[in-house]
Amino acid sequence: MVESLAGVPAEAWNALSQGDPFTSHEFLSALIDTGCASARTGWRPQIILLEREGRLAGAMPLFLKSHSYGEYVFDWAWADAYQRHGLEYYPKLLCAVPFTPVGGPRLLAAGGADRAQLLAEALELAKGVSSLHVLFPPEAQAAQMQDAGMLLRRTVQFHWNNNNYADFDDFLTRMTRHRRKVIRQERRRVHEAGIEFRWLRGAEIERRHWEFFERCYRRTYAAHRSNPYLNLEFFLRIGATLPQHCLMILAQRAGKPVAATLNVLGENKIFGRYWGAQEHIPLLHFECCYYQAIEYAIVNRLQLFEGGAQGEHKLFRGLLPVETHSAHWLAHPSFASAIEDYLKRESAGIARYVDELNEHSPFKDPAPS
Repeated sequence: MVESLAGVPAEAWNALSQGDPFTSHEFLSALIDTGCASARTGWRPQIILLEREGRLAGAMPLFLKSHSYGEYVFDWAWADAYQRHGLEYYPKLLCAVPFTPVGGPRLLAAGGADRAQLLAEALELAKGVSSLHVLFPPEAQAAQMQDAGMLLRRTVQFHWNNNNYADFDDFLTRMTRHRRKVIRQERRRVHEAGIEFRWLRGAEIERRHWEFFERCYRRTYAAHRSNPYLNLEFFLRIGATLPQHCLMILAQRAGKPVAATLNVLGENKIFGRYWGAQEHIPLLHFECCYYQAIEYAIVNRLQLFEGGAQGEHKLFRGLLPVETHSAHWLAHPSFASAIEDYLKRESAGIARYVDELNEHSPFKDPAPS
């Protein structure tokens, strides 16, 4: 087990993460080395490495957590229940990409036996704390975790699929008349406010752009009276080490930037991540965070746009509900049993919620899942 990736060869690690930008050596190293994910911030790295014949055969990015911030799968009620019964919920063990509610591999190994060993070692390590939680694993890995005795939990995100749209207008023609009219009105109001957009990718994103974006990012957190998770050093780091995955959308008025979003590009995907503005401009958030990303995906033939966690307002802008998974193991038998009962009820509620959302689809005909 290691607390940083400094001594782990990037090429060997990335061969296991299979092109996923968020579990890449570069992205995780940037989070850890810049202090964003550290013991000081309540994210102490506890990374399991599996070696065979002197080579890296598997890895699992674990963190020892002293709180539940930055996870997007909420277990505050569980922690409160522990406290009311005189038990300690923290520290807990978490497998996730810090501050990043996107799916991707969590058991980084090529073979099923190696993935099983990683999970067994994580569960053994979790016996020293209250619990183990694995957030947003792919469905096959979630099933493997369930087979190992972990409890599955379902949550909902909103994703957009590219149904071979020729352009943004073609996308709109597939929607109901009302939704099409609303979106066109929203985009027109932003245009009438004098806002224009630039798509910057990779080396096109200069230091001045990163500095402006980071100011916008901090301002968003300040508006919600909370502290930002990430810092300028982190953004500069991924800009230098993962340029091919970085897409910044700048909103400008009279040539001066007023807002920005940072998106991450994956294989045939675009992930909406961070947003901020220097002033309030009505409807700019929807244009900058959703419509521009969708338009970019259509132009560049990308299949999927993940708009981030939560937000029913995304449904009316063409992002449809998708169930995501997390897996949980609790050391205390009574609490494990109680939470298992709770998750069964919650899962039934999630299924009904998704059905209700789909009844309000903005598309004229069922859109592909």
